[in-house]
Amino acid sequence: MQLTKQIKKNLSEVIDPELGIDIVNLGLIYDVKEINGQVVIVMTLTSPGCPLAGVIDEQVREKVSKIKGVKDIRLDITFEPLWTVDKMSEEARARFGM
Repeated sequence: MQLTKQIKKNLSEVIDPELGIDIVNLGLIYDVKEINGQVVIVMTLTSPGCPLAGVIDEQVREKVSKIKGVKDIRLDITFEPLWTVDKMSEEARARFGM
C-alpha cells in the first residue's frame, strides 16, 4: 500500500504540457495497482487524439521507475469513460476559473 501512495505522489509530478497542470489533478489517473513491484496504471488523456500522448507516457514511466521496489510498469490508456472536466480536482478547476 505504501508503494501505491508513492506512485500516486510521483504521478502528481507529471505535468500535462498543454495545460500546465499535473495529470492527477486533471483526473487522468483512473487506477493504480501494485503487486510485488509490478505496477499497472490505468489512465486516460484529455482527448483520444492527444498529440502529446508519447510525452506523457514517457514522463509517467520516468517518474514511477525512480521508486525503489518498482520492477515493471504497465501503462493502460483507456477512453472508457471519456475524460471530462468533471474529473478535475477542485484545485485544478479553480486554477482554470471553473
